[in-house]
Amino acid sequence: MRVLIIDDEPQIRRALKAGLERSGYSVVGAASGEEGLNLAAEHPPDIVILDLAMPGTDGFEVCVELRKWTKIPIIVLSVRDTEEDKIKALDLGADDYLTKPFGVGELLARMRAVVRRLSNSDEDSSQPTFKVGELEVDYIHRKVIMAGKEVHLTPKEYDLLKYMIQYRNRVLTHRQLLSKVWGAEFVDDVHTLRVHVANLRNKTESDPTRPRFIRTETRIGYRFRTDE
Repeated sequence: MRVLIIDDEPQIRRALKAGLERSGYSVVGAASGEEGLNLAAEHPPDIVILDLAMPGTDGFEVCVELRKWTKIPIIVLSVRDTEEDKIKALDLGADDYLTKPFGVGELLARMRAVVRRLSNSDEDSSQPTFKVGELEVDYIHRKVIMAGKEVHLTPKEYDLLKYMIQYRNRVLTHRQLLSKVWGAEFVDDVHTLRVHVANLRNKTESDPTRPRFIRTETRIGYRFRTDE
């Protein structure tokens, strides 16, 4: 797999290159957002590791430009750790977010997860069912089965579950979920989302107080986990 690292700190690029190449990845580095966009267009990578705070074209702008033409997984790797920055990057199309300092092992795990998620999303378009643990979703008949028993979901609960499964193992912000499932006019109605998530947990989790699948990303959104 070919990895493009976009980071203006040469020591970070060198450290990442060494760690990723030891794990079998092919790595190319870019010292600016502009250079990274050019390299991505000339030789599209399999995954992008992106810093946010760069002079000129910053990481947010890179996300916007990449998402105009590609679904290449983007993992943000930044010293910025505010919720606002994380939400903004994810809303603009990043697939995951790691805060510096970081462990290469965790980065590798996140990379594998986002690649699996993209692959699974493509497979879902042609698969009639999805199954993980005791949970099964029949896309053709819009049926959900938990521990062998069919559970009744409202149309919105079903649409929410289906969308989260499609982008499983990826952090989905409140705004993303509300926009995709309810529409752009509902992007600030976090209460409605929380009620529907609580209902889904009650219907699809063996222990709703300790959910296995629908995990809360505090003050950011949710992640449907299948990679444990």
